[in-house]
Amino acid sequence: MTNDQLIYGLRPILQAVQDNQTIEKVFLQKGLSGSLYAQLEGTLRDAGIEPKYVPVEKLDRVTRGNHQGAVAYLSPIDFFDLEEIIVAAQEQGRVPLILALDRITDVRNFGAIARTADCCGVDAIVIPKNDSAPVSADAIRTSTGALLEVPVCKVAHMKDALFVAQSLGLKVVAATEKTETDMYAAPFKEGCMLIMGNEETGVHKSLIQLSDAQALIPMSGQINSLNVSVATGVLLYEAVRQRKA
Repeated sequence: MTNDQLIYGLRPILQAVQDNQTIEKVFLQKGLSGSLYAQLEGTLRDAGIEPKYVPVEKLDRVTRGNHQGAVAYLSPIDFFDLEEIIVAAQEQGRVPLILALDRITDVRNFGAIARTADCCGVDAIVIPKNDSAPVSADAIRTSTGALLEVPVCKVAHMKDALFVAQSLGLKVVAATEKTETDMYAAPFKEGCMLIMGNEETGVHKSLIQLSDAQALIPMSGQINSLNVSVATGVLLYEAVRQRKA
């Protein structure tokens, strides 16, 4: 995270939120009180920003400045509205391809996925507000700038993104090994949203249940697992193949 993305102090952070700057995350010192601190908490809550409460030692490690118990990171990108992205693609006569990342927290994987998404013509990447890798300078570097090119949509809950996609006629395809339907039968030729899940637990069970289809990557080796960025690339290029067939 570069220094120009770091702001600290109660009033500067309060002003940044009031100015509608895109804030990636906020750390507040545990146990603080006072009218300005309470005002900042309320303003963050109204803006839908959930701060993390941490010991003062953590804040001291982040900056030597007078942080007053509050540190924030500005996002290096602006976020987009998913519905607007899908509608715009449809109005332009294109078949939307949306990539949703469910609880993918590793910055390197996130950046690599974004790079592949750009190469495959993905219209937008959807991430949850919590339990997601930050859209940081490190992520942008790993993506070789792709995160500056592919619109990123941040949602409170991934289910919200599914409902938006389905309401606009897209098929939701969940990547999972818990299906007998391989990726060649997935409806990638239609407007669709592909959901990729956390490496340890995969796509959340509730999202699989809400999906319209599931996709399994066929494997014949002894390992039977792929890094999530590699798996995403395999499935996105299957979508590209189907659309060119």
